[in-house]
Amino acid sequence: MVEEVMKEAKSKMDKSIEAASHQLAHIRTGKATPALFENIKVDYYGSAVPIKQIASISIPEARMIIIQPWDKNSLESIEKAILQSDLGLNPMNDGNILRISIPPLTEERRKDLVKVIKGITEESKVAIRSIRRDAMNMLKNFQKDGDLPEDMSKKGQDDVQKLTDEYIEKIDNIFKAKEDEILTI
Repeated sequence: MVEEVMKEAKSKMDKSIEAASHQLAHIRTGKATPALFENIKVDYYGSAVPIKQIASISIPEARMIIIQPWDKNSLESIEKAILQSDLGLNPMNDGNILRISIPPLTEERRKDLVKVIKGITEESKVAIRSIRRDAMNMLKNFQKDGDLPEDMSKKGQDDVQKLTDEYIEKIDNIFKAKEDEILTI
């Protein structure tokens, strides 16, 4: 029983870390990355399609992104979708490809981004602590119902706490790495 509770808690905590990492990947840090465009949908013949499904995205330089659509007719739709996104980027259309220059971040914008990533990591910590609470309650209920001896329940609760501490440390490390990335560019 303890093993199943631990396995389920670990799985949920992994998903929480994965979700936070995915959210943080979309935050613009002044470096060119294809992840910036993952959530942008383009109107392509009446369907909302992700950019990466209708174009290739390449990074020739640290602050330059080139988007080359496979269908030249979609170039203006891609440009329009990027302009309407909240990225604040201005693509240059030469008729064949879009060139997007990533401007350097201002000091004020960097501080705002650090607040945003702190919020994301705090949400992840809250989720991890919630998973811990649920796991602890399961173990206590198993003990109360007589399905689990008290010593095994206590050991299981200690293991859940150690797992929680490990995942909180992971999310702290992810935050620190992203903060350094934003502040040192």
